[in-house]
Amino acid sequence: MSQPRFVTFLLALFAGTALTLAAIGIYGTISLLVAEGTQEMGIRLALGANPPAILKLVLGQGMILTAVGLVIGLVGAAILTRTLSGLIYGVGTLDPLTFIAVPALLSVVALLACFLPARRAAAVDPNVALRHL
Repeated sequence: MSQPRFVTFLLALFAGTALTLAAIGIYGTISLLVAEGTQEMGIRLALGANPPAILKLVLGQGMILTAVGLVIGLVGAAILTRTLSGLIYGVGTLDPLTFIAVPALLSVVALLACFLPARRAAAVDPNVALRHL
C-alpha cells in the first residue's frame, strides 16, 4: 500500500508545482504585456477610457491566453491518460470530475494572477504615460 501512496503523493506534489509555475508564468506574461502597453493604456485613458474598461481589457487578454492553454492542456491530458491510468488508484482514464475541476481551478488561479497587472494598468496616469512616448 505504501507504493501507491508514494506515487499519489508525488503526483500531487508535481501538480501543485505545475499550478504554481502556471500562476507565475501567467503573472509574468501579463505583467510584461502591461509594461509594454503602458503608453497604449495612457493614450486610451487620455482619450476617455475609464479604468474599469482597461481592467476588463487586460483581464480579457489574460483569460484568452489561459483558455488557449487550457484547450491544449486538456487535449494533451486526454491523450496521455492511458499512460497514467495504472498509476492513479480509483480514478478513471477520462474522469469528468478531474477534467472539470482542474481547469476550473487553473482558471481561478489565472484570473487572480491577471488581476494585479490589470489593476496596475488601470491605475496608469495618462500624463506620465504620454510623456514617455
